[in-house]
Amino acid sequence: MASCCTAKFRFSISSCRAARSPRPFPGSLIHSFPLFHSPFARPMKPTNLRSVSASTEVSAGAASSTPTFSWDDVVRVSQPEFNPNDSSNLRGFFDKIKACNRGAEFQSEFPPFVVEDQIVGYIHKGFAENLRSFEDVFILSKDNCDGGKVMLHQSLKSADDRTRAVGEVIKCLAENELIPGIRNELFPVTSSYGAPVFFSLERAAVPYFGIKAYGVHMNGYVEKDKQKFLWLGKRSLVKSTFPGMLDHLVAGGLPHGIACGENLIKECEEEAGIPRTLSSRAISVGAVSYSDIDGHRFKRDVIFTYDLKLPESFVPNNQ
Repeated sequence: MASCCTAKFRFSISSCRAARSPRPFPGSLIHSFPLFHSPFARPMKPTNLRSVSASTEVSAGAASSTPTFSWDDVVRVSQPEFNPNDSSNLRGFFDKIKACNRGAEFQSEFPPFVVEDQIVGYIHKGFAENLRSFEDVFILSKDNCDGGKVMLHQSLKSADDRTRAVGEVIKCLAENELIPGIRNELFPVTSSYGAPVFFSLERAAVPYFGIKAYGVHMNGYVEKDKQKFLWLGKRSLVKSTFPGMLDHLVAGGLPHGIACGENLIKECEEEAGIPRTLSSRAISVGAVSYSDIDGHRFKRDVIFTYDLKLPESFVPNNQ
């Protein structure tokens, strides 16, 4: 059971609200905006649910000094001659967006992974060579027009057959240390969210096959003296990804066979000891997507985001 402390991360309401704009931001920019999108935001189980006090706060008065902020302003502040001391400078935000969407220039090195004529992922050419010897499971085609693709053998007709056959390959690759950190957790392989599931894939292998993965992240906060306090989770020091870093109060991947809302309720209980009577009140506030290429790994994640107001007396408790 993880220990908890009472210090909280304090923020003002105005610091979490973008000024209204007469012209809406493009959806693609909003999805990658750094307020919601961080390279640290990965599904995890926090070992210590605690928070840190912020050294600075944005006052309501400061926010009200710029009542409108249009797309024209975004273009203006991105220019080289823009004064970095201007309070509306968003250059740092754009840097974060780039950090969360690395490697786009290498996407041509990832031929598509195709199942039943649907693109379900992208596999690096170098990693695909590891699949060539499993000729009863994978077919690597070479097409002069599109540069080739990776497919499943035509004998694998059903989702169960594909899951079993691909699972044996993943086990072999893991034994040869080509896919580290096996989780023994299956993620659905689809062409898009809600589409038919072609088969299920070991979670650790998902980025190596460029499969689009889904997850849930939730902010848990309390209100006291007309201010909001945000509970934060701290990742275990033994985690294989981002050890010891801060994260949302509740976060987890979306495995095969469970609905998004039900998965959030499950994660709330496991990671923070939040009972269903409270977690069922969580409010869906959108989704964040990003594409990150790192070596042979192509992460194409979509995170469904939630907010939950907790009782002032509530203290998270990792189960």
